[in-house]
Amino acid sequence: MAATPPSRRRDRKEPPGGATIETSVQRGPAATIETGGRRGRPGGDACALAERRCRRGGAGRGDRGEMFRCRLMGATGGLATALRPLSPAPRGRAAAGNLLQRWNVPPGVQLSRQVASAGVPGGKGGSSVFVLIVGLSSLGAGVYVYKTLRENKERFTSRVSSITRPQEAGAAADAGAAPRGTAAPGARPAVPSHVPFLLIGGGTAAFAAARSIRARDPGARVLIVSEDPALPYMRPPLSKELWFSDDPNVTETLRFKQWNGKERSIYFQPPSFYVPVPDLPFVEHGGVAVLCGKKVVHMDVRGNTVKLNDGTQISYDKCLIATGGTPRNLPAIERAGKDVQKRLTLFRKIEDFKKLEKISREVKSITIIGGGFLGSELACALGRRARTRGLEVIQLFPENGNMGRVLPEYLSNWTTEKVRREGVNVMPNAVVKSVSVSGNRLVIKLKDGRKVETDHIVAAVGLEPNVELAKSAGLEVDSDFGGFRVNAELQARSNIWVAGDAACFYDIKLGRRRVEHHDHAVVSGRLAGENMTGAAKPYWHQSMFWSDLGPNVGYEAIGLVDSSLPTVGVFAKATAKDTPKSATEQSGTGIRSESETEAEASEVHISPSSSPTPQVPKPGEDYGKGVIFYLREKVVVGIVLWNIFNRMPIARKIIKDGEEHDDLNEVAKLFNIHED
Repeated sequence: MAATPPSRRRDRKEPPGGATIETSVQRGPAATIETGGRRGRPGGDACALAERRCRRGGAGRGDRGEMFRCRLMGATGGLATALRPLSPAPRGRAAAGNLLQRWNVPPGVQLSRQVASAGVPGGKGGSSVFVLIVGLSSLGAGVYVYKTLRENKERFTSRVSSITRPQEAGAAADAGAAPRGTAAPGARPAVPSHVPFLLIGGGTAAFAAARSIRARDPGARVLIVSEDPALPYMRPPLSKELWFSDDPNVTETLRFKQWNGKERSIYFQPPSFYVPVPDLPFVEHGGVAVLCGKKVVHMDVRGNTVKLNDGTQISYDKCLIATGGTPRNLPAIERAGKDVQKRLTLFRKIEDFKKLEKISREVKSITIIGGGFLGSELACALGRRARTRGLEVIQLFPENGNMGRVLPEYLSNWTTEKVRREGVNVMPNAVVKSVSVSGNRLVIKLKDGRKVETDHIVAAVGLEPNVELAKSAGLEVDSDFGGFRVNAELQARSNIWVAGDAACFYDIKLGRRRVEHHDHAVVSGRLAGENMTGAAKPYWHQSMFWSDLGPNVGYEAIGLVDSSLPTVGVFAKATAKDTPKSATEQSGTGIRSESETEAEASEVHISPSSSPTPQVPKPGEDYGKGVIFYLREKVVVGIVLWNIFNRMPIARKIIKDGEEHDDLNEVAKLFNIHED
């Protein structure tokens, strides 16, 4: 046992268990904890003795516990020594072994010397170590709790501020701080960073969806992103009624008289109908905003975000893809030089109508390539000017006659003659080989050796669906028909829908299809909007389409109308009421599908009738009015109503029933074609 200096008092205690604990306290201003007599080393002789026993291997449980306690207290002593320079000078009497005194703890709550030095009876651990650990743990926990509460308070304050600022701005606007629908300069971003409903595309399908969403959810906020610089408008008048207007400023007003004499605008709604884009998140009752002249170039379906061509990013909750299509071009024209491209019109938009209308007043010859719906309509429209202005209008196509891929041959031939009577030089069986510039004119060389000279070319050879977003979005494109493949509810993903020309849907009666007509855009857009607001309705509608060759001849069709299918035509003599002009007078609208909507006859009952059976006109006779049935395995899959209007619900019902009919003459009587 080491000798004890005279200035120290040694207390010898024998707690239960047989272990001897000696404590030595040095009195003075700089008291240091010593146990066993060695300065700075806790345990002294007792620790040394326990350590030697452990090394010899004869130590018992008590010796090992004593050695562990001594080492732990040694580490604590080192920590106290390190903290001493950071601690304020102790006040009052410094109790030896009480580290808390160095933290200015009041004497009343300080531990006694015995508790601070000797520990609990049994000698298995020092109370000072326990108190130190608990103190440091409490201090760390307190710091952590304080820091966490402070960060949560900052986040809460920031969140409340972000919510209340738009509300305060809206209240200020309502109170007269700013006009409703306007924003103070710099106060609101030009494009919202998030919208609940995002519609990509600004055509008929997108507008129908927006109107449907708002009908089911009056407070909905809908943003339409349109590559077109114009607000949503209807496309059919671009190749029909606008060309028959007598208004010299029709290209500016874009208003036209329908066949029934009523006037209307090409736009679905005036600008006042829409909400300014920056104000969309702030208007009280929501609304529809149109971001014109912007294109979505990237789509992240996992992050629910899109990227515009100017780099702007917009997040959404639900999205509709209604990107429509782009007019196809002929390879022979694509291979031609820039001089040819400058004299080419791919007819699709308002700007194309304005451009072609102006050109028709300036040039002497226009050639239309294509014999389908658009090509034949434009040929008839321009042919009317050919008689009054001396304009030469040429139409050429590879089929045997106009609408050769849709109408049966005899009716296609009749249609070709009808177009010729409108003043058009129709050239069937013409395949373009090359196009070049010779002097001041374009020269079109055909594969059969014929040449056509003209001043301007209009290509109307079909539509290519816009599916560029499929790659970035990971959406499936149909390899046969093109377009985004969707399910019966027009869904491509759980929160992504597709409508209009770009949708390839499954028809439960006719199989998978893709349709490029106005009525399909209206109905599919409307259904997509309903499903985006939770309707979960399948697309069963049989859309119709129509074409007018002037005010006196027109037809409506539904289903699969393909001239390669077997057909049965039943015709009768037409009356003055059997014209597109008369049809619009009865329906009150020039867009006939708007009156058709999704109507379907509730019952079709076919029974023998004493009425005279309509007969097919003889060669040379006029096909006044009639019904053409398209068959597949003896089942009617398509119907064309020739100069018969407002009977589409009956045709829709016949196709939906999918029954075989022994006598289609009796079925034709359902359309009342024999009535005068």
